[in-house]
Amino acid sequence: MKTSRVSVRRLAPALWASVACLAFGAAIPAFATIPIFSDVPTLAPVVEKVVPGVVNIAVSGSVEVQNPLFSDPFFRQFLRVPDQPLRRKVQAAGSGVIVDAAHGYVMTNNHVVAVGQDEVIEVTLKDKRHFRAKLIGRDPETDIAVLKIDADHLTEVPFGDSDKLRVGDYALAIGNPFGLGQTVTSGIISALGRTGLGIEGYEDFIQTDAPINPGNSGGALVDLRGQLIGINTAILGPSGGNIGIGFAVPANIAKEIMDDLVKNGDVSRGQIGIRMQDLTPDVAQSLNLETSDGALIVQVTAGSSAAMAGVQPGDLIVAANNNPVHSVADMRRRIDVAHVGDIMSLSIIRDGQPVTAKVAVETLRSARRAAPQQE
Repeated sequence: MKTSRVSVRRLAPALWASVACLAFGAAIPAFATIPIFSDVPTLAPVVEKVVPGVVNIAVSGSVEVQNPLFSDPFFRQFLRVPDQPLRRKVQAAGSGVIVDAAHGYVMTNNHVVAVGQDEVIEVTLKDKRHFRAKLIGRDPETDIAVLKIDADHLTEVPFGDSDKLRVGDYALAIGNPFGLGQTVTSGIISALGRTGLGIEGYEDFIQTDAPINPGNSGGALVDLRGQLIGINTAILGPSGGNIGIGFAVPANIAKEIMDDLVKNGDVSRGQIGIRMQDLTPDVAQSLNLETSDGALIVQVTAGSSAAMAGVQPGDLIVAANNNPVHSVADMRRRIDVAHVGDIMSLSIIRDGQPVTAKVAVETLRSARRAAPQQE
């Protein structure tokens, strides 16, 4: 008996050759409390406002051919293979969002544009205009990339505040699934702060059941105001198709990354020198804490900025710069988006008493892979 293993997958760009056939079924509309713009409920006015700001992205490049025979000098001579590495061309498709019409900035996923070497990126707008795009910068850790096109009369999708999202809020996913062209689907916010999926170095995903499929990577997740709340990135499915579990990078994180990429071309991350763990109810009870929210410090690196600020193992971080910290993921995000040299104000509970510590963000000194919870 054959079995299928459910796996979390990035929304890999839809390869042109991969679309062999499509099966279309009857669409069943789902009606709920949605804007009423006439005598019937409809999302059309929201969609009409947003879709001009969502673009199709086509990428071509080349990758080195990996074949053990080509590494053997005898076979290379026998087969008369040239000395230089053999390369083959690849083509892929994805989606993007115009986030700054004045400067022509388009946001997408890093994995959409990272198809190999000699990449040529073409952006197609809703009005069928085509533009060669310049890669401004990319951040593999969050899977965000920023492109620039030289075009006028662009429509941008305004940023919403993803920190204000609630589970149950309605959402629309717009993108270019399977290279079909612009497609709109609807759903709700299913969960917030999803981590531990193992697809990015930094994870704090919005989960949605709005249908997302390969080719939607880099597309927009918007609310019913037509504001950008996320960049569609990954799905959970047995075979790479939609089963109602999709993930998006929150818009607030994406915007912070974009600002760094536009300004510096890359993202410089920092650390404060602590190792943390989530506060479970059992740990909270053992420490006589009345809350199960926060990030519990289990180690402070000697000589780090946290150590110099008086932070101690056993301290519970409940807020950073007056923003609530509910978990290690929350605190990781606060550190990751901070700039080296910034001062973070940590609200701490120590022995049942509130304490404030001012900690400077230092240059990241060690790879996070060696210590996943060290920040």
